[in-house]
Amino acid sequence: MTDKVRLGFIGAGWWATANHMPVLAAREDVEMAAVCRLGRRELEAVRDRFGFRFATEDYQELLEQPLDAVVVASPHSLHHTHAKAALERGLHVMVEKPMTLRATEAWELVVLARARDRHLLVPYGWNYKPFVEEAQRRLADGAVGAIEYVMCHMASPIRGLLVGRDVADVAGYGGLFAPDARTWADPRVAGGGYGLAQMTHSTGLLFYVAPLRAARAFAEMSAPDSAVELYDAISIRFRNGAVGVVSGAGTVPAPSGFQLDVRIFGSEGMLLLDVERERLEVRRRDGRAFTMPLHSGDGAYTCVTPPNRFVDLIRGLSDRNNSSGEIAARSVELLDAAYRSAVSGCPEAVE
Repeated sequence: MTDKVRLGFIGAGWWATANHMPVLAAREDVEMAAVCRLGRRELEAVRDRFGFRFATEDYQELLEQPLDAVVVASPHSLHHTHAKAALERGLHVMVEKPMTLRATEAWELVVLARARDRHLLVPYGWNYKPFVEEAQRRLADGAVGAIEYVMCHMASPIRGLLVGRDVADVAGYGGLFAPDARTWADPRVAGGGYGLAQMTHSTGLLFYVAPLRAARAFAEMSAPDSAVELYDAISIRFRNGAVGVVSGAGTVPAPSGFQLDVRIFGSEGMLLLDVERERLEVRRRDGRAFTMPLHSGDGAYTCVTPPNRFVDLIRGLSDRNNSSGEIAARSVELLDAAYRSAVSGCPEAVE
């Protein structure tokens, strides 16, 4: 490896230019080596803004460049193709959420990354919050005993984005370009609605905090005035015998922020984790309790740490991947089963 991590981007739209590129370009140990996106004018604007050495509209041309790692920030339906191609070239990969649309695709990437000894990271920002890390540690130490029931709820102010008529809900995040609503509102591109647009966050947090895997799921979804669903209600049986519910709503009225509330019940107690009300508590049957002191803003969503951690992992500066491919694959396999259940009207097994 060179002194700098030579980084390529496949996909350079709203979120990549609003978050990942500014974060990574600010590092002295990163070379913004190559970028790929469609649209020559937009491509040149990205190259000029972030100083990429090479720019192309063909991702295969990008992968011919001398690179150490790739960030995949293309539309959801292309994540598997682009991430797989990069891993096959022996590159480290950070791939946007959802990692893939299908469980088989997700686990294929995990196996490929292991075989090539490459880092695979999905930028779940909440997973790197100190109080979420503390929740993970306490569950691992047996805070609730054997996990028996889980409730995981998320809601977001993105109705305009999901119905494809108004991107003002998220426009304040910046970036060189406005969000392309097709990425979220066109089922042929997005693969689904609120589940894949946002519940990948909540399930990614859940599967980081709790060592669970879904066995089967039954889902009801609704899509009032939208081509993709705005609401999700999923009943789950986990492999360890626990049951749970995962729900979502894309219609929080602005300017209210995100809701993400996880409650885990076990044989010895319960853990309560809430990013909106900024709470982490453990309450046990033996009377022992824990409340983590938190301040206003501690639960606000940021995604600065994941891209930085990606580089740190590559350079050997850290060995902690809070949003690994394995965690992301457990999210994908649950959502995959849920979407199949919403169509079939029956519980669906995780593939």
